[in-house]
Amino acid sequence: MCIGIPFEILEPGAARALARSRQGTETIDMRLLGEVPAGTHVLVMTGVARQVLDPDEARRIDDALEAVRLALKGETDLDHLFADLAGREPEMPAAFMETQGDVERD
Repeated sequence: MCIGIPFEILEPGAARALARSRQGTETIDMRLLGEVPAGTHVLVMTGVARQVLDPDEARRIDDALEAVRLALKGETDLDHLFADLAGREPEMPAAFMETQGDVERD
């Protein structure tokens, strides 16, 4: 399984770019996306930039990965890393609501 890591482009390039993540700075392969401006956030899997991210999306992914890291260390106070989810009731996706009605009729 591959896990995508958000990076911010520091020094753009068409084939390779210098980019920074929470883990540090490294050169990433940009050939799937092409050159993007400095400051752009991208999702990187196995060293290859696969998708451009908006800054909020990059932060949410970073926070979720940090939550996993902390959970593996035994931490349980993770709500601050899921500010967009904490303190509200989960919403059932519309597709599940439709199938839920089918189950109730049986």
